[in-house]
Amino acid sequence: MKNKILVAAIAAVTLAIAASLLAGTLSLPVMVPAILRWLAILLIAVHATTRRSLTGWILVGLLAGAEVGHDWPQVAVNLQFLGTIFLRLIKVIIAPLLFSVLVVGIAGHANLKKVGRLAIKSLIYFEIVSTIAMLIGLAAINISRAGEGVHLPSTSAREPLNLSPHSAAQLITDIFPENIAKSVAEGQVLQVVVFSILFAMALVLVPETKRRPMLAFAESLSETMFKFTNIVMYAAPIGVFGAVAYTVGHLGLEVFLPLLKLLATLYVALTIFIVGVLVPILHFARIPMKAFFQAATEPVSIGFATASSEATLPRAMENMEGLGVPRETVAFVLPTGYSFNMDGASLYQSLALIFVVQAAGLHVTFGQQVIML
Repeated sequence: MKNKILVAAIAAVTLAIAASLLAGTLSLPVMVPAILRWLAILLIAVHATTRRSLTGWILVGLLAGAEVGHDWPQVAVNLQFLGTIFLRLIKVIIAPLLFSVLVVGIAGHANLKKVGRLAIKSLIYFEIVSTIAMLIGLAAINISRAGEGVHLPSTSAREPLNLSPHSAAQLITDIFPENIAKSVAEGQVLQVVVFSILFAMALVLVPETKRRPMLAFAESLSETMFKFTNIVMYAAPIGVFGAVAYTVGHLGLEVFLPLLKLLATLYVALTIFIVGVLVPILHFARIPMKAFFQAATEPVSIGFATASSEATLPRAMENMEGLGVPRETVAFVLPTGYSFNMDGASLYQSLALIFVVQAAGLHVTFGQQVIML
């Protein structure tokens, strides 16, 4: 039964896409492609219900949001609050979850040398993989040359922007919090991580009798925040629906048409990065690929729909623990990676920079491009 529903959903999606693309050629009424698209969404929803899949419902929310934004933009622009509420509920989880998990992971085992080794290995990995991602982005845009032929909008003379790049000293300084309440309020994840690590190190130095109550509190808090995450995740399809509906209703699908070649280049480059870099790393680390991608699907779909990496952090942490990764490792590596290991962002930034250069009609060598980065 489930397979029949899946086949029907795939067939309906195919018909809906074909009808939408050929509506003008075949002189179909406007309602026909819209009805087929809604039918496809309904069948996907039925399939998600039969499988009890939250990821499936997130996909339904994404597609339904895009359809509402396309069909009724005046209504869709008023739905942004749904996505905003969901993101707020996610962000409120992050600080207490990171604090409790790091404190339990570090102070509970009292192994500071292990934390130091983990930090060094993580930073080396982040630097190597992020550099590879940048180079893949550069190679992809130089091969596709998606920026050539794109007409940039004319700009009038404006006042120059006074932008001063952050120095290395400033970047390092910004890692350390001056007020933990301010760091939590502003969503400074890395500052919360640093505070939590220092707090856990101090707790290790406290006598056992006085350390035990704080550890018990932190452990109870971490378990509670994971349950909190599960509750909030039930609202993910609604949040995704509101966020996508607002985006499509506000900008329209037409805004993407001139950038289709750029988008295609980006997704091909990301696929190459996943297959050529991440999959070999998984194989080297002996991580089951099927289990890993199942664990990653839900956080990735939430991040894609909400355009917020922070929204994926609590669920990603929980799923990585489900794969057998020690809690203290998850609590340190994942939040740190959100600041230092943004491979997708690194790939996109290198690709987008050269796209603008090509669109402006400038010619730079590959060596000059590397220096620009």
